[in-house]
Amino acid sequence: MSPWICKIRSLLLLALAVLLVSSGAAAKDASSVDLSSYSNADEAKLAGEQLENSRQWVEAITLYEASLEQWQNDEGLKYALRRTRIHFGVDRRYSDRSFENQLLSKGRAEALDLYEDIMSRIQYEYVDSVSATRFVAHGTESLYMALKNEKFLGRNVKPGNDEAVERIRNVLIKDYWNRRLETRMDARSAITTVCDLCERELGISGTAVVMEYIFGGCNALDEYSNFLTPDRYNDLFGSIQGELVGIGIEMKGVKGRGMHLVNVLLDSPAERGGLQPDDYIVAIDGQDCRDLSTDDAARLLRGTGGSQVKLTFESPGGSQKSSMFTRQRVQIRSITRTVMLDETQGIGYIRMEGFQNNTAEELDEALRTLERKGMKALIWDLRGNPGGLLETAAAVIERFIDRGVLVSTEGRAPEQSQVFQAHGNNVRHYPLTLLVDENSASASEIVAGAIKDHHRGTIVGRKTYGKWSVQSIIHLPGDTGLKLTTAKFFSPAHGNYSGEGLVPDVTVPSPEDTQVTFFRGRTSDEISADADVAAAIEELQTRLTRK
Repeated sequence: MSPWICKIRSLLLLALAVLLVSSGAAAKDASSVDLSSYSNADEAKLAGEQLENSRQWVEAITLYEASLEQWQNDEGLKYALRRTRIHFGVDRRYSDRSFENQLLSKGRAEALDLYEDIMSRIQYEYVDSVSATRFVAHGTESLYMALKNEKFLGRNVKPGNDEAVERIRNVLIKDYWNRRLETRMDARSAITTVCDLCERELGISGTAVVMEYIFGGCNALDEYSNFLTPDRYNDLFGSIQGELVGIGIEMKGVKGRGMHLVNVLLDSPAERGGLQPDDYIVAIDGQDCRDLSTDDAARLLRGTGGSQVKLTFESPGGSQKSSMFTRQRVQIRSITRTVMLDETQGIGYIRMEGFQNNTAEELDEALRTLERKGMKALIWDLRGNPGGLLETAAAVIERFIDRGVLVSTEGRAPEQSQVFQAHGNNVRHYPLTLLVDENSASASEIVAGAIKDHHRGTIVGRKTYGKWSVQSIIHLPGDTGLKLTTAKFFSPAHGNYSGEGLVPDVTVPSPEDTQVTFFRGRTSDEISADADVAAAIEELQTRLTRK
């Protein structure tokens, strides 16, 4: 094994999302869905099916998730959600050029070797035990659903084969769904038989069939585990390393409006060209993107460093503008705001948006900047921070805690169980408040858990997201990867708040006008007027006065 592969395997990712062109179904917030027009689960399902029929997968997923919060035990809603997620996944990979060019071009035997490799890694390293029967059953379900998916059929099946398609779908359910399998060789043999059947009856390549078993098998895992195409693998590592090639935006598609800019990275081509958070991209190189999926738009935005793309974008006020943007390497900064909020009492403010390789060094620089300005207390803003690297989370906590356990992990594989201890170097002892919200996840929650258990500061805001698991990034042949949950993490007092979130010491109601990505451009007075920040300032002023 090369050192490069060793380095990749040692990286532990704790990210809920990645700062790049974001296209997960989680981009929509289920809590914002209005269910008042549905009197029961059946009405919600009917509305969801209408969204599915128009291929609005993200909107359908969001509706089903919200409906399940109200009708938790409805099996029809659960099935509809699973079905829609599978269709979303099929559409997503068939919009991925690296899937088309590098994965579908593999021979069947090579694809089956990759399947075996993935299954082996999961059986050894995944945080929970997964049987061969379960893993293959989810792949069978994915193929079953794909045989009703327009993109899959358009790419793999000649028109006019509707009866044959239905016949094969029935065979899959009758003969292969939940077939008892003991070993990886049993799994390979069963999938080979399905490949033969699909090639003979429908003309589908065995490789396309195996890919459904690979991606579908990962549906047996938790929502944070998945197989990565070459493009998604490279994007993920660009984010971890703090560098991507592109124009530097985070976006999500809004049907009829275009690509909504959730974030614009600092000092990026997008920022320099005038793009701002809350703008909408409505055309890419002259192609209208108002009805495109996020993935399809992302495909149009991809390109090599130095190449150009023409964007037409619209401000929230409705004014429209077109500009050329040059793709280049974009440095992803973890710390996007460093400012003194109260110079009289010495209260500083740092906003941190991720936990990348260079985050600890960025934090040191920010702290030194504020200390030179007379900082005596700090507000550390982790609202909306989705997470990042485990080692980085431990490193930044060490700046404020001088002894004891910072975080620990426990996994099935022995090497996944670790304890991270403070070493007492370069520790700051001034008063600290930590800002969190419902989108503070994973590595952000490691920080919050350590601050809470060590009584190091006051946590202000709202309950955190509740993602207390560790993902390892495993390099696979062909520059593909496996993002796999391999451990759970625990606070110093051995707390794990998975699915629950950590409750702050001071709870502040969520203000409707808080948009954390905008803070980098606001004045100190405007930041201080934010409800969460105001509560943190009040807390620190009280402590400084007592001191």
